[in-house]
Amino acid sequence: RRPSGDGMVRKRDDGRWEGRIVVGHKGNGDPIFRYVYGATQKELLSKLHQRIDQFTDVELTEDSRLTLSEWLDKWLSEYMPGTIRDGTLRGYKMYARNYVNPYIGEKIVSQVTSFDFQKLYAKLRKQGRLHPHPEYENRLADATICRIHSMLHLAMKTAVREHLIPKNPLDSVTVPKPNYKPMQILNEEQLAAFLAAVDKDEVWRDFFYTELTTGLRRGEICGLKWEDFDEMAHTLKVSRSVGIKGGGELTIDLPKTPNSIRTIILPTTTTERLRERKKAALTEWIFPNPLHPENPMNPNSAYNRMKVI
Repeated sequence: RRPSGDGMVRKRDDGRWEGRIVVGHKGNGDPIFRYVYGATQKELLSKLHQRIDQFTDVELTEDSRLTLSEWLDKWLSEYMPGTIRDGTLRGYKMYARNYVNPYIGEKIVSQVTSFDFQKLYAKLRKQGRLHPHPEYENRLADATICRIHSMLHLAMKTAVREHLIPKNPLDSVTVPKPNYKPMQILNEEQLAAFLAAVDKDEVWRDFFYTELTTGLRRGEICGLKWEDFDEMAHTLKVSRSVGIKGGGELTIDLPKTPNSIRTIILPTTTTERLRERKKAALTEWIFPNPLHPENPMNPNSAYNRMKVI
């Protein structure tokens, strides 16, 4: 059994020099090779010594021959379910399908380099958007590229642990800094106008008043049940969040992070609104779907209604 990092050299019939390195072993014990080529023996030996240093004491598996696309599919289907939120997993699959696989998905996972990823980010930044945007045109936002990078870094970290690659090529890749727009905060006059408009809407006024006075995420508000409301203590327990699957199906998940499970103290005015609302409640949800009250409110419906107001 030849150890990983062991190298061999020969001159080919076409005049070029070929070197091969043992980088791991198959299940039956046969060696897995990586090949290096050079126009001269000197050039080959230089390349070979670099690769030998890279693969010494590394024991790759047969999965090291998967393409990047195949590895991402396997990682997303076998390693990630149950470790991240369903919405995050759907986002990762979309990033792989739309932004990674079309460009470098056919490369062998153990041969994808930092330079390959750096070129990918540059291309996405220049013309990665699937549909032209009024402001960004064909450029993909830096924040989106950062999220793609986070996904890829995690996937390749797992690949190192599972002996598909010797080290993570994303460790040395430069990522564009997200350029978030400054948050717009309503002044007192704008806030008063908004509350006046909301108060005319019987369906939505309590929802948006609760959102404004608590700072809860929209999905968290949609996930509130009456059992979470303690009118005597003036508190709300936040322990679930409503999300949306592909096709519009609602999901009930834990909040975004473990620290998001919390109990918040309500302003007196919010407590009074919820207390009055509870008197006419017909369902377990504080803010049910108006047409299907057995279900929680859809976060997208709330967003769309707010834009109208």
